[in-house]
Amino acid sequence: MSLRDHIIARIRAEGPMRLDDYMHSCLLHPRWGYYATRDPLGAGGDFTTSPEISQMFGELVGLALAQKWLDDGAPSPFTLAELGPGRGTLMADMLRAGKSVPGFVDAAHITLVEASETLRAVQAQTLAAWTVTWADSTDALPERPIYLVANEFFDALPIRQFVRDGAVWRERQVGVENDALVLGLGPAQPQPALKDRLEDTQDGDLVEVCEPLSSVLSPVTARIARHGGAALIVDYGDWRTLGDTWQAVQGHRPADPLAEPGQADLTAHVDFEAIARAAAPCAHSRVTPQGVFLERLGITRRAQQLAGGLAGPALDSHIAAHRRLTHPQEMGNLFKVIALHREGETPPPGLET
Repeated sequence: MSLRDHIIARIRAEGPMRLDDYMHSCLLHPRWGYYATRDPLGAGGDFTTSPEISQMFGELVGLALAQKWLDDGAPSPFTLAELGPGRGTLMADMLRAGKSVPGFVDAAHITLVEASETLRAVQAQTLAAWTVTWADSTDALPERPIYLVANEFFDALPIRQFVRDGAVWRERQVGVENDALVLGLGPAQPQPALKDRLEDTQDGDLVEVCEPLSSVLSPVTARIARHGGAALIVDYGDWRTLGDTWQAVQGHRPADPLAEPGQADLTAHVDFEAIARAAAPCAHSRVTPQGVFLERLGITRRAQQLAGGLAGPALDSHIAAHRRLTHPQEMGNLFKVIALHREGETPPPGLET
């Protein structure tokens, strides 16, 4: 049996499946789920994230959090956390750069929130020189000051999709037709949580809701409010999403999200307005394009430093990595950055309130 067979059998027994349920099964099923069975990153995987493109990304993010730590009075000990840390590359680069800030690394207790045992094993190898604690969820984060990063984490959280029908909504669902998985619409129903979206939508418009977002963020913001710290969130999306952004990537190319359950990465654009709303009782920075954020932190200067020891193909690759991270037509504008921090305090460098 495959995950596809399992899903089809379940739909035939129970009826159409909500999209968030389908995504959760595809990504996290303990036997066939995408993240449970593989390392999806890099050239041999299905996608590449900013830390895998260049060390500059992790270095600058680490130094931004270290400066925020200094601005907060250098609390010790503190939790240095990452949500969905991939191979551990970002954390490794952050720690290497953080060594230049006296006391920062010594005071840090590293916690990685990771659901995949496969990726935990890779992270353990990458961070073998460090003492690392793993957590299944943000609820398990220690009660102390926390400095956290989440890069391309929230885009993988399961979403629900609703199509407007007058003053009510029809939910998009996964069904079965002629032994194939297909998308359909459920009955028209009121959706109190979408009351505000009646103001900026019309009949036929599709909106997306990420229900797990609040439960993931709540323990983080509670710790920041109680003990201090900050959270840096980097992902693709915008202030308020509208339209179908659900997508699959397999072998670095777009794929049909229904074709091979468990074999492709499933994501959706992040609604940064929803993150800002979920930040309470914390404040949030302005949403800033990734390219602008990195340029404010000095990525061009750092790129020039690293280029001094390179030539030929290595130099070409380095220049291309800088462009990919910052150029408006590549990741520079598509990806956004927001920081969550205590009311009355400033966000990490590179961001504005």
